Amino acid sequence: MKDVEIIKKIQNGDNSAFRELYDLYYDYAIRVATVVMNRNATHSADAVQETFVRVYQNIHLYQEDRPFKPWFYKILLNECNRILKKNSKVVSVGEIIERQQAKTEIDNQQSVDYEDLYQAIGALEPHNRIPIVLKYLNGFKEQEIANILEENLNTIKSRLFKGRQKLKQFLEAKEEAN
Repeated sequence: MKDVEIIKKIQNGDNSAFRELYDLYYDYAIRVATVVMNRNATHSADAVQETFVRVYQNIHLYQEDRPFKPWFYKILLNECNRILKKNSKVVSVGEIIERQQAKTEIDNQQSVDYEDLYQAIGALEPHNRIPIVLKYLNGFKEQEIANILEENLNTIKSRLFKGRQKLKQFLEAKEEAN
């Protein structure tokens, strides 16, 4: 079922349709949030949960003539940024332990070949990391990324270019070290 059909059902009061939407987008959302939140599983899950709450509360604002996926990811990224800002100053010992556990779980799920890439992406500054994640891990076009992040298209192109350069430098340095 297409996004638009599911959303129409939700807008008409069909609560079971929201479960369909959740099932359709949860995996993508948790992967994006995990990378954006630097593999902090707790905060990633919180961001995804809050995103779905906001989508549910604001589904009446969704415009059918626009694609749903960018609208959804804009809400997700706003939630990630809100949580990052809120939690940027204090890091508890429990969070450090959770990060190590989450990293271990993700490492077990990901192939060894991609570990260096994920590490490199995680090392990028957010203004470079988020466009990279949206373009290369989620398939958004540059214009869609500009719309989601409310930035100029040329700014996004520049951030993608610089992000790719930094990834290349990181991976080359990693390869030379091995």
